[in-house]
Amino acid sequence: MNDFLLTYLPNVVKFWDLIQKAIWETGYMVLFSLLFAALIGIPLGILLVVTSKGHLKPMPALYQLLSFIVNIFRSIPYIVLIIILIPVTRVLIQTSIGPNAAILSLVVGSAPFIARLVETSIREVNRGVIEAAQSMGASNWQIIYKILIPESLPGIVSGITVTAVSLVGYTAMAGVVGAGGLGAMAFNYGFNGFKPDIMLVTTVLLIILVQIIQMIGDAIARKLDHR
Repeated sequence: MNDFLLTYLPNVVKFWDLIQKAIWETGYMVLFSLLFAALIGIPLGILLVVTSKGHLKPMPALYQLLSFIVNIFRSIPYIVLIIILIPVTRVLIQTSIGPNAAILSLVVGSAPFIARLVETSIREVNRGVIEAAQSMGASNWQIIYKILIPESLPGIVSGITVTAVSLVGYTAMAGVVGAGGLGAMAFNYGFNGFKPDIMLVTTVLLIILVQIIQMIGDAIARKLDHR
């Protein structure tokens, strides 16, 4: 086995410690950016539904404002968003490179995406169930956390899973501009360093990470789906 690695993947063996560090950095960025994006995106998605026309608390002006803001950030390509947020990142984190600096742009880029997916999932909840709850005197808050969220939870989990997979790709792009992780490893050592074995292994590791995330997300969604 060692002979095979030294023959066909010599640079992977040589830089294995750096590859392990890159795996950790990618996992760190995906985990924490997904957490913060969900904390922002889920309430925002609920608010978009509740304030829309014909729903629990119609507020057209607020809905249009929130929808406009979400659409703006969803329209900006991630690589451009990273560059735009560099001054903000320097002020808040005192640096524009490294995993911590990348988390800000990852959250800003993915939170609106989660919000739209949450909005879509909640809109699929049967209106008859909501009307039945209203006829029994349930408050808006009770309808939100006892009906809307539980009924749409499998869809929300699926949406978060899709976002997590997208974040893996985002971290690879962020790595090109100094965020670290497998993307930086592939670009700096694989592409610029003319080491195709490192490019190959980092790509395979990213694919494996995506598959693991998708399998975990699908399993949770199936467990929550009682239909």
